Amino acid sequence: MTDRRQHVQRTFRLDEAPAIAGAATPLTRPVGIGATGLYVPEQVVTNDDLAETLDTSDEWITSRIGIRQRRFLTEGMATSDMGIAAARQALDRSGVDAGDLDVVIVATFTPDQPLPSTALIVAEALGARRALPLDLSQSACAGGIHAILLAAHLLQNDAFRNILVIGADAGSRLTDPLDRGTRVFFGDAAGAALLRPTASGFGLLSWHTGSALSYEVQIPAGGSRRPTSPETVDERGQFLKMNGRAVWDMATGQLPGSIRQAALRAGVGLEDVRHFLLHQANQNIINETVSSLGISADRVPTTVGRLGNTGAASMFTVLHEAMENTVRHGDLMIMAGIGAGFLWGSVCLRHFGPDPSGDAWG
Repeated sequence: MTDRRQHVQRTFRLDEAPAIAGAATPLTRPVGIGATGLYVPEQVVTNDDLAETLDTSDEWITSRIGIRQRRFLTEGMATSDMGIAAARQALDRSGVDAGDLDVVIVATFTPDQPLPSTALIVAEALGARRALPLDLSQSACAGGIHAILLAAHLLQNDAFRNILVIGADAGSRLTDPLDRGTRVFFGDAAGAALLRPTASGFGLLSWHTGSALSYEVQIPAGGSRRPTSPETVDERGQFLKMNGRAVWDMATGQLPGSIRQAALRAGVGLEDVRHFLLHQANQNIINETVSSLGISADRVPTTVGRLGNTGAASMFTVLHEAMENTVRHGDLMIMAGIGAGFLWGSVCLRHFGPDPSGDAWG
């Protein structure tokens, strides 16, 4: 194997991580989240269910990653089906007709198939026939952050008013049923958010992103380097491979600093942020991030215990539940995630809208 294909292993300090970008000034046109939607499959898979075929136990999984159960997509359904369901809920709650969508962005590492576009499949099903379909297919669990940033910047064009962002992954389809190291982590779900122009001083205030090339989380076969063949299938190369220790080191090393940078660039203190909506990789990574930031756990909602790591959907699961139950007009939120690559990032937003009790604006 050539050096090019080896893992590029290095721990980056925040001030030397490559590909860092951020908001030096606010967006010219403020952009906020108007409504959200969520879909989770009906099939519940518990730790005891997995222990029937894997060398593991409920106690082992719960103590190490804090996941008690996850949802698996039923046979015959695909990632687009979940995305469509979440999208319809977001559209219903926003009052926006699918025909008025300008762009549909789908972030997923489990597309329905290599071609055609999953975003196009979703847009066609919704009836968003004038929308530009865009796929973010290799951002993995950071896809939600990338999709929000892409939508916000597209909305700087006055011709665009409504962009639907979807994070959807069927991790159960790309984890090896025989591999305890990945199978116990991942579940399936889709979340959606409608982004549109908002009032001055609200919406997306700042962002921070970073990256460091690594092959510690990868699907080694099925691409141009190693096309699918009988050999790769025998090696089970079509399934996700993951070094859990490398994920832990990168996530706990980068997420706290990225969150601090997003807050700093927004001109707010961490104490001012009411909701920290983190990628639901595993409970212990969330706990370590909370401890590093010195914030209270009641400001960090979680879904990982009952949904597992749902990839690009994971931040949307906590976003949707927060928007439904606790987010009020004027609240500051930071969303942060990290995915294979490694890719990571954070966004800071101030919510403009009625609170969940139905009270009037602000």
